[in-house]
Amino acid sequence: MSLTPQPEIDLTGNKAAPRRGILGHVRELFRMRVDKSTARVGLAAICFTGLFCVIGGRLVYLAMTSDASSEMRRVTSSEISAARPDIVDRNGDLLATDVKMVSVFAEPRNIIDKDEAVELLTAVLPDLDATDLRNKLGTKKGFVWVKREITPRQQSEVHHLGIPGVGFLPENKRIYPNAEAASHVLGFANVDNIGIAGIEKYIDSQGLQDLNGAGFNITSADLKPVQLSIDLRVQHALRDELQKGMAKFKAKAVAGAIMDVNTGEMIALVSLPDYDPNNPVDALEDDRINRINVGVFEMGSTFKALTTAMALDSGKFNINSSLDARSGLRYGRFTIGDYHPTRRVLTVPEVFIHSSNIGTARMALGVGVEGHKAFLRKMGQLTRLKTELPENAEPIVPGRWGELNTMTIAFGHGLAVAPLQALMAVGALSNGGMLITPTFLKRDAAAAREGALQVIKPETSEAMRYVMRLNASNPAGSASTAAIAGFYVGGKTGTAEKVINGRYSKNKNLTTFTAILPADKPKYVFLTIMDEPQAVPGTYGFSTAGWNAGPVTGDVIERVAPLLGVPPRFEPPAQPFPLMSRLGAWGTR
Repeated sequence: MSLTPQPEIDLTGNKAAPRRGILGHVRELFRMRVDKSTARVGLAAICFTGLFCVIGGRLVYLAMTSDASSEMRRVTSSEISAARPDIVDRNGDLLATDVKMVSVFAEPRNIIDKDEAVELLTAVLPDLDATDLRNKLGTKKGFVWVKREITPRQQSEVHHLGIPGVGFLPENKRIYPNAEAASHVLGFANVDNIGIAGIEKYIDSQGLQDLNGAGFNITSADLKPVQLSIDLRVQHALRDELQKGMAKFKAKAVAGAIMDVNTGEMIALVSLPDYDPNNPVDALEDDRINRINVGVFEMGSTFKALTTAMALDSGKFNINSSLDARSGLRYGRFTIGDYHPTRRVLTVPEVFIHSSNIGTARMALGVGVEGHKAFLRKMGQLTRLKTELPENAEPIVPGRWGELNTMTIAFGHGLAVAPLQALMAVGALSNGGMLITPTFLKRDAAAAREGALQVIKPETSEAMRYVMRLNASNPAGSASTAAIAGFYVGGKTGTAEKVINGRYSKNKNLTTFTAILPADKPKYVFLTIMDEPQAVPGTYGFSTAGWNAGPVTGDVIERVAPLLGVPPRFEPPAQPFPLMSRLGAWGTR
């Protein structure tokens, strides 16, 4: 008898399937039949799953490591203007800063209908040149500028055009809140925020601007400000007084500067006509140059201060020496005379206050040609003066320098220098004899004297302070028009005939005035220059420095002295020049 189980027979007579438990049914449900069609479906599923994983992973990576502008930064980093540090005055007042602007760019490769894009863009930006824009969009470049520095309204209008391939980028625009104030010192930056002149160009030369930020995340507030020596209050006052003087004396141009004699810091510098650095196109006009730095002029009788200091410092003359000015000084066919001849023997102080060409030339001849050249070279008058401002000028020095040159250069004719050079030299004459290179950056006296040179003896410096004060306090002195009560001013005038077409003009002058304040212990030196001032009512037909540059300098001193911390003193100092008193100098007896 067989024990093999027999299949069950259902009621219809068919064989029934073997009985299975629940586990068997589950296995049957999830069992995959392995045939060719099933293998192809499985392979496709694996491929699509892998593809979606790659895409999803890339999206997650981009979301975690990049922002919306990262790719744009890479493409346009070389096109975006760099952020620049703020420029502030010595008191921290803002002189220049960056503001954020928006510019329109295009990606020509992504613009489908270029003609339509040109038509739409020129409709909302009418100052665009349609032909130029069509040429830009017709290239295969990935990036071109459409218009720089647009207004918010223009941005909104361009945005609503909805042109694919046209977008916006933030940029830095340089602005100057005080307009013309200190424009020749600051210079300006162009549309790409690159310094073109002045301190702005100096900033680029020192690498102080942000280059890597490309203007996206870095602002001027994130960079260390550049602090100048300029005092904005004094700058405004100086410019205002020079404007008044220019109008009153009908001058072609004027310029002025104020320097701290102990630090070499430039407190103010003005050259008129000037320009607004927010609209620097005016700076290209010929008469807008910085006359203090870039102009070279014969400084006239202000150079007599240098000649007098040279003579006293050489030991060949002293404060009581006498010089014959009874008649003109002849040299070959030339005769040197005085503008206001005294026709008598003069002491050194008298030569100075009467501005005697004859006496000054005799002092220079006493030192000699080589000694004269060596002294002027030591005083920085024969070489280019370099400061933070990239604009500077080479002095015009005689090719052949003989005795006649020494005689005329002694009283300021025949050698043309930048006024800033002359200002530096007068600062040395008055501060104890230290020649300090001027600076437009804020610094203290200790830092200034590290590289300073002792060019004259302290005793000579006292003598120069004495004669400059005497020139202002004595009614016969040419500086008396700048002797403002209470401020103990000293100074020297200078009038030089302008060279026109290679010849000296008899009716066109360049007048200068140099002043020290206070004369007994100077803190500041002032310089005023007037180009072709005219005789006006009250000047009795004269247009020399004592009638114009002198009074203007006096007005400047009266206005800015309190701002500079120099209060008026209505009682003169008890013994301002002790050495001169002991020597019994003329005017102290």
